Amino acid sequence: MILGKLRHTFAAAALAAGAWAAAAPALAQGATVLRNFTLIDGTGRAAQPGSALVIGENGRIKWVGPAARLKAPAGAKTVDLGGKYVMPGLIDLHVHVGNVVDLTQDYRNFTRANVEKDLKQYAAYGVTTVLAMGTEGDAIFPLRAEQRATGRPSMARVYTAGQGVVFKGGYGGVPGLNQQVATPEEARRAVDVQAGKGVDVIKLWLDDELGTMPKMPPEVTAAVIDQAHKRGLKVLAHIFYLEDAKRVVDQGVDGLVHSVRDQAVDQALIDAMKRRGTWQLAETLSREASMFAYGIPPSPVLNDPFFAAAVSPAALAQLRSPERQKTVASNPHFHDYPRFLETAKANLKRLSDGGVKYGFGTDSGPPGRFAGYFSHWELALMVESGATPAEAIRTATGTAAEFLGAKDLGTLAAGKWADLVVLGADPLADIRNSRRIEAVYVAGRPVPPVRP
Repeated sequence: MILGKLRHTFAAAALAAGAWAAAAPALAQGATVLRNFTLIDGTGRAAQPGSALVIGENGRIKWVGPAARLKAPAGAKTVDLGGKYVMPGLIDLHVHVGNVVDLTQDYRNFTRANVEKDLKQYAAYGVTTVLAMGTEGDAIFPLRAEQRATGRPSMARVYTAGQGVVFKGGYGGVPGLNQQVATPEEARRAVDVQAGKGVDVIKLWLDDELGTMPKMPPEVTAAVIDQAHKRGLKVLAHIFYLEDAKRVVDQGVDGLVHSVRDQAVDQALIDAMKRRGTWQLAETLSREASMFAYGIPPSPVLNDPFFAAAVSPAALAQLRSPERQKTVASNPHFHDYPRFLETAKANLKRLSDGGVKYGFGTDSGPPGRFAGYFSHWELALMVESGATPAEAIRTATGTAAEFLGAKDLGTLAAGKWADLVVLGADPLADIRNSRRIEAVYVAGRPVPPVRP
């Protein structure tokens, strides 16, 4: 884990960034000009010091380029960022929202108010778009529709898998929310129900929870994948084992939403994923780290102000209690969890070196996996796994938007939404500086940033 000493100040500035251009066009009044910052645009290109940009009153980036070439529109508000750093908002492709209060998960917690609370917390941490991964009640759909009607939410943008497909008696989902299936026919009907609701993707769980539960059989996973593709939807699979990853990749799954954690990935899987265009969509390294972090006192996580800002006082008190720490450490697989994390980190490196497309996701949202904080923990663990800070940021911004097909998100370029973060230190020099959040904007609107 990479955990650092954090210092945060928060600017009341309006901001955004965009494509490098030769000169600024004439713009309408009501614009906001940001100047004197280093641009990290989400494409992977070199950082651009001495940058400026213009946000239009519609929340989109109008121009970005060298400050020396800026032609500020008449009447625009100008903010000098004093040499700070501007990057796109993060896009977390594996979260869960709305079901947890403190450390208790229950489908009855899923209310619009609880979902909005989570989405605001993601935004406060600079995560401006999330893909909710299959444990969402139907209240998610009108909220998403309202966001997309204007394109200018006051919280993180949300994509959703609705209610993911769980095998009868098997692992996955939230009891009382996710309907379980036992046959290929039931699986196809479950896909049709979610497609009818307008989900963005279909999610399935393929896991036996370390040998304790029945696993979804091949004919059922095949039915889910086939039916989803017939309905024009991508399919994402929760997996743990190498053999299961190979199965669903061969069946045509579009993405894996966890790393293989039982053993090293082999060349056969790498070749199959490249041939079929399957993404390692989310590595969820922070999820693996959290499985044992709370059971090793004194946990550095629990003493991190950036972490504490994400946690309710009641939850933090529980996590710090010796009784709960003993409970966590008493899990029969507690001593296996560090190995699972190291295997996942090594497999990310193997897949990346092998040319497999990979995205960014945390599996945050369930009890103990806190919205926003885990995204920064994930960035640090990706760098520990061998990615450069620039590669990790690109993966969590431009590449993540590519998977979603979100052409208006993920990079800072003219015409795109001004979803971005101002940092007080250079994240390319130290990825932990992603936590030095001074301001966050969604579609050009300031949202309250995290305040440790």
